Amino acid sequence: MSSELDQILTESRAAESFKSAVRHFCERGRSERIRIDGFAPQIKVRRLLTQVLSTAPELPIEGVELQGQSGCSDFAGIVHVHTASETHVYEFKWDCRWRAEQEGWTDCFGFPDQIRAAQEYDWRCFERWVRRGVEPRQSDRLE
Repeated sequence: MSSELDQILTESRAAESFKSAVRHFCERGRSERIRIDGFAPQIKVRRLLTQVLSTAPELPIEGVELQGQSGCSDFAGIVHVHTASETHVYEFKWDCRWRAEQEGWTDCFGFPDQIRAAQEYDWRCFERWVRRGVEPRQSDRLE
């Protein structure tokens, strides 16, 4: 786990059980409080978790459910962020190609330097991060 994510966790009002789940996920690639519909690479989920925690540090997060598709340079989908009383829904697209284009970085072949963008910007390559709404929490599926 990066020291930056550790600092973001420290500053977050997320439940201690969720903070532990994030640490466990970063070490082992899975956690009961981080549900993934389908497959998503661990590094891309870590980036998403960092984005969630950094953009909503005030939320007492108890768990997340993620539906996404991972491509070579991108990771897009919907994440449901659960607190005790409500669920916050976000649409996202992390895209290192987009970030490289924004920075004007090209590789030796003249293509957007996705590797450099992913290394230098890491979780800050979100082209889209849109809050879709807040719903009352219907069930306790993460318990």
